[in-house]
Amino acid sequence: MERAERGERILEAAGELLLAWGYRRVTIDEIARRANVGKGTVYLHWKTKDSLMLAVVLKAKWRSQRRQLARMRADPRDVLPSRMMRGFYLDFLAEPVLRALYTDDADILGQLNDTAKKEFAELMELSDQALRGGLEVLRNHGLVRADTDLRHQQYALLSMSTGFFMAEAMLYDRAPDSPEVRGDIFADTVRRALEISPEEFAAAERPAAARGMTHDEAVAAAAPGVIALYARIEEHSTRELRRHVRD
Repeated sequence: MERAERGERILEAAGELLLAWGYRRVTIDEIARRANVGKGTVYLHWKTKDSLMLAVVLKAKWRSQRRQLARMRADPRDVLPSRMMRGFYLDFLAEPVLRALYTDDADILGQLNDTAKKEFAELMELSDQALRGGLEVLRNHGLVRADTDLRHQQYALLSMSTGFFMAEAMLYDRAPDSPEVRGDIFADTVRRALEISPEEFAAAERPAAARGMTHDEAVAAAAPGVIALYARIEEHSTRELRRHVRD
């Protein structure tokens, strides 16, 4: 078995056990047994249990980031906050590890959650910078409202995200059945709070960066700047993932 394939099997086994048993109960012996490798083989890839489990969490975040980048590159409209957050939300629903991380699920993550927050501090800062920078790019192209402080918009967007993410655990018995419907509700909430509609855009005086453009043209013009910010996060996550693997 190739080294990379073996590492993926170990990661997959560790993720399955983390979700089934929780961080505290999972052992390297059980991970090795689930992955059908020797205990020593696990340590050839990861120095400690913490490093392996952090790699599980980081891999889930990395997959979501790659999917988001792919969406934005395929359709520039996915740089708009409403569509971007809908994508992140559906990724969150599809990744049990992300759900545990964002909802502070102590039964699953235990002390790993605190460790992850420390280890991923730089990644979280990059994410904040990308969110703030992306909003600024969109404001400069007349696509996001500029009648309130940028930091307040960032806080509002993070608060909306937190609310919808936490609602999965707290309001599960009252939520619409379909994840897509819930994603649409989230997107509509963000759109109404932050974005300039195509009709408003056509009637408004446009900023210099979007002068003479249609709404779709302004979105296409803004997209490369936003994508570049999120590409930095994906690159950083890739480096961090490698850092948690023994060379």
